Amino acid sequence: MKLLLDENISRRVVPFIQDLYPESTQVVLVGLENTGDKLIRQYAIDNGFVIVTKVADYYDMTVLYGQPPKLIWLKMGNQSKAATIKTLQDNHHAIEQALIVHDKACIEIL
Repeated sequence: MKLLLDENISRRVVPFIQDLYPESTQVVLVGLENTGDKLIRQYAIDNGFVIVTKVADYYDMTVLYGQPPKLIWLKMGNQSKAATIKTLQDNHHAIEQALIVHDKACIEIL
């Protein structure tokens, strides 16, 4: 599973999650800095990414348009890069299992 981290999550997280989430990237690294959420969502669909976000915008689009893409919503507030990395690493198995469920569009991590 490859993750697309939104602009609110540091691109510096990417190297630390590559072992568990190969081919993952961040929107700035693929040239989508300062673009709209719809364009980022379409990029995720076109390229098979799961979006990782800390804001409700992508969830709202998922409710409106359905899936794909699947979504991981980190509801942890504004935490450090280290905390984000640890959360993605510690929850890898649960994320993987939840994403297998066909009709599950959003995984919320508190």
